Amino acid sequence: PREILYNKNIISTIGDLREEGYRNIIVQPTHIFFMEQSQDLRAYVRALASIDTTKKKWRPFDKLVMGRPALGMPGDSFDYHEDMAKAVATLAADAEYARREGAMLVYMGHGNEHWSTGIFSETQKKMREVYPDVETFIGTVEGYPGLDDVMKHLGHAGTRKIILKPFMIVAGDHAVNDMAGPDADSWKSILVKEGYDVRPVLEGLGSNDAFAGIFVEHVKDAARANGITLR
Repeated sequence: PREILYNKNIISTIGDLREEGYRNIIVQPTHIFFMEQSQDLRAYVRALASIDTTKKKWRPFDKLVMGRPALGMPGDSFDYHEDMAKAVATLAADAEYARREGAMLVYMGHGNEHWSTGIFSETQKKMREVYPDVETFIGTVEGYPGLDDVMKHLGHAGTRKIILKPFMIVAGDHAVNDMAGPDADSWKSILVKEGYDVRPVLEGLGSNDAFAGIFVEHVKDAARANGITLR
């Protein structure tokens, strides 16, 4: 199908939907948290939504809004602590697998160099509260906390086994190469060199139906908040 083989940017996609007659559109990001890409996406959405015309009938949209990422976003419309707690609740199978194997659970998030929030550290803390039998760590490919920051604490976990998983929607290039690849600078190679028994799991969060369902709920929230009826 064309929509699978050819990916368009957000402006083209919204334009296509408008040409098909849609005047109420919810753009739902599949990002983990509100960082650089979500900020840019919101800027596009707000810019297009702000288009005004002399006559109302020529306005391209009735409502064009954006939902929030999995772990929420800044602001008081929705409490990001609740979003984070719901996301953590969907990761019970990961924690149980690590517990059963007597291993630590180490996630690789994407992160970014644009700015770093404390969301990954806060999510790590929440994971340990909800699943106290498992030492959980979350690091990022870019920005803070990186693998070096994570490794400072691994030695205190009481086990040399690690379940290594991507804290990303898909297990793409970062997971296959940066996390579990054969090169010396992959997380797996670095950890193995330090004497850890590393078991990579190439499965993104999007493969977890409960986690993917968070985005569906966020679409519904955006619809309710903006008076949009979903069909």
